[in-house]
Amino acid sequence: EVQLVESGGGSVQAGGSLRLSCQASGYTASRYCMSWFRPVPGKEGEFVSSFDTDGTTIYGDSVKGRFTASLDNAENTLYLQMNSLKPEATAMYYCAADAIRCQVWVPPASHFAYWGQGTQVTVSS
Repeated sequence: EVQLVESGGGSVQAGGSLRLSCQASGYTASRYCMSWFRPVPGKEGEFVSSFDTDGTTIYGDSVKGRFTASLDNAENTLYLQMNSLKPEATAMYYCAADAIRCQVWVPPASHFAYWGQGTQVTVSS
């Protein structure tokens, strides 16, 4: 059974940093595309970042240059290092995974079968 468990959320002031974790079980994380999404009212989840099986990462325009995704194969865990956080980053962050490729395109949230429970990030001004 595929399971994803996020952690690392919290409350920080603007300009601060957080590192989110997505612990995967039931499959080998390096063989799936794994992505981070955050809800946007009235829309499908806003894309934050993706990590392909070949190590290619893609970032949403609003986080480029400030967020970095990485995969620890030994821990089967995807990380999202978030620096220079802004108040508009406040959201629940969800990790998603599926056996699809995402090295040249950004799969929408609807393409992912597996989701974690989310971890809350709150950035105060």
